[in-house]
Parts: sequence; structure tokens; C-alpha cells
Amino acid sequence: MHARAVAVTTTVLLGAALQAPLSHARATHDADADRPLVIAHRGASAYAPENTLAAVDKADELGIRWVENDVQRTRDGELVVLHDDNLRRTTDVEEVFPDRAPWMVKDFTAGEIARLDAGSWFGAQYAGARVPTLKQYVDRVEHNHQKLLLEVKNPGLYPGIEQETLKVLANEGWLDRPHVAGRLIVQSFSADSIRTVHELAPAVKTGFLGTPSVTELPAYAQFTDQINPWYGSLSVSYVAAVQSFTGPHGRSMEVYTWTIDDADTARRVAAYDVDGIISNRPDVVRGAVRAEVNPSGR
Repeated sequence: MHARAVAVTTTVLLGAALQAPLSHARATHDADADRPLVIAHRGASAYAPENTLAAVDKADELGIRWVENDVQRTRDGELVVLHDDNLRRTTDVEEVFPDRAPWMVKDFTAGEIARLDAGSWFGAQYAGARVPTLKQYVDRVEHNHQKLLLEVKNPGLYPGIEQETLKVLANEGWLDRPHVAGRLIVQSFSADSIRTVHELAPAVKTGFLGTPSVTELPAYAQFTDQINPWYGSLSVSYVAAVQSFTGPHGRSMEVYTWTIDDADTARRVAAYDVDGIISNRPDVVRGAVRAEVNPSGR
């Protein structure tokens, strides 16, 4: 479907308010004063099974305000939070449905996925944890007063998933001004997917996962607020180049990098002046970069 036609459909579904860009002059860019921001990757996934509500709660227990997640779609159209496009690694799907190889998310209904144990693989204390729906996940993030970096996963497998994701977010109250001003970012490895999100809901802050060349950055600045690369691809000059461009909301583009779990790497990359660090061990990273900024501990 042409992007303009999709945008019209989404306006009907989500309301015309989503089409009006947020006035960032009146909104805080981010309520978090400390930089770099530390984001819990798939929740606090070093300490609880990734992308489960337990991982969200563990991040909250650690005092981490931002959590990152991944969104896939079931056979019957439910959005669920899972990193892989199949269910083998993080659930007991091979035991429950032994004849359903290769166990792709898109081949199972939401009801079937709800039967799976998504915690035992990580530890016995998490036996019975479930794959959350996107609705359940954002409701828990809201309950904990946390913030969400949402990744649209494998959009090529799920045509229209951007529109469906925005609809869930709208239904759960996540597309009002307070949320889009400082509590929500939508990212993807697909530039086309992020461009679609920006067209459908211009107020929403977006991020592109990757390292486009500096010559490509002006084009990206038209539809994404962040360039979010793997930390091994970063340099001081690249971060500065990204930040020299103005994104679609009239502010300097940002760099959130992934996935850093040790203190030495966190300190090194923080020195590049990145805006955010995504980590499975967000407490370790936070401790390292805060100590670097304030070595006296005061």
C-alpha cells in the first residue's frame, strides 16, 4: 500500500492527533538528566529472561527507567514481545508442539504462544513466565513508570506491523503528548520501517539501528531522530557527525549504541559522547559511566 494511503487509514484508526508533530519547544526532550542514558536491553536480560515482564520488573528494581524490547506478530495478528522470529531459543515450544518445526512466531496463534514457558530456559525460579503480548508489556512498563525503546522486529515478515504497533500504543495511551515527549522511541534495522512510523505518527521519536555513512545522514535526518549503531562500529568523529545534523523534530540527532555489558567498554564508548548505551547489565554500565562523570561519588 502506498505510504499516503496507509497514513490515511491510520488517521482513521488512531485519530488525527497522531498526524500533528509534537511541539518540542514546549516538551522536554528527555526527562533523564544524566548522559549517556542507560537502557535495559530486552529488559534487565542478564538477570531475568529476556523480553518477559520479569525482566521489566528487574530493570525497575535496579532503578533503570528505560527498557528496550522487540515486537513480532502471531499467525492471528497479535503483537507479542520476542526477539527471535522463532520460538525455540527462549521457550519450550519444541516440547509442547514437537511437530511444528521450524517453530516460527508467525505460524503460531497468540493462544498457542500463551501456553509456552518462556522462563525455565533462563532459570528454574522463572518457570512459567510467558511471552507477553505488546499490550501486556506496555501496561507493565506504564505500571512501573518506566520508558520504552521499542524495536519493530523483522518488518519484512509482517507487512503492516508498523501501523498495528502504533494502534496498540494508541489504545494503551502511549501516543499522548507526555509519552511521545519523553517516554517512547520506536526503532528498527529497517529504514523503510522507521520512515513508515514517522509518516504514520510524526510526533513519535524514532531511531535507525545501523551505521549509515556520513554522506547518507542528511537523508536519514528527514525521518529519524537517532542513529543507533553497534558499539564496535563507532568513533568519536562518527558520533559528532551524527549529532551535527538536525532530526525531524528540530533537535540534534542522537546516538544510542548497543550492546555493552562491561564497565571498561562502557567508559570508553561514553567518552565518544554517545547519548545512550543499551545493555543487558544496565546497572554495571550505569555505575561505570556515572563514576566517570562524578568520580568523587558526590
